[in-house]
Amino acid sequence: MRSLSPISPAQSENQTQSPISNSQVVTPKRASGGFALLDSLVRHGVEYIFGYPGGAILPIYDDLYKVEATGAIKHILVRHEQGASHAADGYARATGKVGVCFGTSGPGATNLVTGIATAYMDSIPMIVVTGQVPRASIGTDAFQETDIYGITLPIVKHSYVVRDPKDMARIVAEAFHIASTGRPGPVLIDVPKDVALEEFDYLPVVPGSVKLPGYRPTVKGNPRQINAAIQLIRESRRPLLYVGGGAIAANAHEEVKKLAELFNIPVTTTLMGIGAFDEHHPLSLGMLGMHGTAYANFAVTDCDLLICVGARFDDRVTGKLDEFASHAKVIHIDIDPAEVGKNRVPEVPIVGDVKNVLTDLLRRCQSANAKATPNQNQEWLNLINRWREEYPLVVPHYPDSMSPQEVIVEIGRQAPHAFYTTDVGQHQMWAAQFLKNGPRRWISSAGLGTMGFGVPAAMGAKVAFPDEEVICISGDASFQMCLQELGTLAQYGINVKTVIMNNGWQGMVRQWQQAFYGERYSCSNMEVGMPDIEFLAKAYGIKGMVISNRDELPDAIATMLAHNGPVIVDARITRDENCYPMVAPGKNNAQMIGLPKQTPKAAVEPVYCSNCGSKNPPNHNFCAECGTKL
Repeated sequence: MRSLSPISPAQSENQTQSPISNSQVVTPKRASGGFALLDSLVRHGVEYIFGYPGGAILPIYDDLYKVEATGAIKHILVRHEQGASHAADGYARATGKVGVCFGTSGPGATNLVTGIATAYMDSIPMIVVTGQVPRASIGTDAFQETDIYGITLPIVKHSYVVRDPKDMARIVAEAFHIASTGRPGPVLIDVPKDVALEEFDYLPVVPGSVKLPGYRPTVKGNPRQINAAIQLIRESRRPLLYVGGGAIAANAHEEVKKLAELFNIPVTTTLMGIGAFDEHHPLSLGMLGMHGTAYANFAVTDCDLLICVGARFDDRVTGKLDEFASHAKVIHIDIDPAEVGKNRVPEVPIVGDVKNVLTDLLRRCQSANAKATPNQNQEWLNLINRWREEYPLVVPHYPDSMSPQEVIVEIGRQAPHAFYTTDVGQHQMWAAQFLKNGPRRWISSAGLGTMGFGVPAAMGAKVAFPDEEVICISGDASFQMCLQELGTLAQYGINVKTVIMNNGWQGMVRQWQQAFYGERYSCSNMEVGMPDIEFLAKAYGIKGMVISNRDELPDAIATMLAHNGPVIVDARITRDENCYPMVAPGKNNAQMIGLPKQTPKAAVEPVYCSNCGSKNPPNHNFCAECGTKL
């Protein structure tokens, strides 16, 4: 098994047959369209390509064979094109760079569609290169011809069909610029076979030198709107920061933290926003929405000011939209003007890069010496702390089975700083609830909800960070969607750990059928035909493990993490565990089901200090912590 390590720019420049380096004098060079593509990718810092060859893209792979031999770039051969797109996606989410994947024409290109849509929904920068039939055959229903340009129009940020190899370098430069600026997203480059073969006088295009008329994303926020936002924050008594994936994309976690601490504002995140704010911080409320924490959902229902940072008021967050934060004024900060006011009209809209806007807002606060006045939000924080105590996230302990929450908590305890990828379903929500993640270390398909995403996305993250721990949390149904990528893990020795929450069901489907469809479990049981996961792993030359009870859980997780190579763990969990709390369809965020049962309250409740929030016996006249009169 080969280990993976990124190449250095020096290595690329020292190779006489390698793609032209930026340090060389630019002179025309006779080259093919395929070489121009690969040289342009190297110039844009691409180290890894995830892909699968085929007839129409073979000329590019022939050039790749020569370029890869120089060490200028590394290709990861996946077992299915969907795996290539998810791996490029995972690479991009983990690094913040543009991920790259290849696929051939026809079925190769259409197999990429799910991964392209996944990246588009979550605003992930990605370059997708597809082979195409020769130019003369386009439109003739040639063998393996599909109009991938037309098919993907609704799910890409931009698309190209390269009609002339002389345009290749410019198109690649434009594609990287479009994919990585403004609101990020995938860009498709469709390359006819004869374009890749044709030789021409190649001149490279310097990265970042392209100018696109009509494409100028707004980066700086309007100063007048930023001042209006500061005024609303200063006047608020129950503010809430609602942070989405835009804060991750903008690398704005430090600015979010500074704003929260400056004004004592509690912070809740979307599924995409997990990691944008330290979840160990006392101001953190965790995730909100359909399976968010009760205290986050109560807070968004009762706040008087909602500061939306890089989020889009998704239906899984808002529940019943007209009752979402219905008592609050809204500040909405987003780089995409199409999102501002789309679902909720804000009192203060600010279009711009989240990091730039928050930096400017903080600077203006400092120059005006604006910050929260003493005790301004304390009553609000005290109320939230009561909700925390009354409605905590619960880890069940059953006498005869192991709960999925126990497994996830133990993994998080032993690998607190790992990159975590997930598939989609109950396990995804439990992982979102109980894992505490740093920026870019939470990688999950949020918008499209793509089963099969977890393992290939973990491959991409691990290739990017070979020395970091990368763990995929999957479900028995999701895992089977892309299990062929175990072959990729085995071939390259990609040291990903996968833990499968195995309850024998499509877990979230079963939960909905139980709650809303009269317990009619139509086509959701997965037991018949379920592979023996331990033996399946061994068939690929990978270590397989089974965990059946909580007594063996700590040692098994430790063994998994210590193993030098990929591991697949079959965790046999409680069969009928449901994911709570849950906001039912058509309900508002405060109308959750599955909240922990409340014990009867004492006749006299404790008194909370208005200054420091400490809990005091009801017969005290002064706070025991700070001395404030109660």
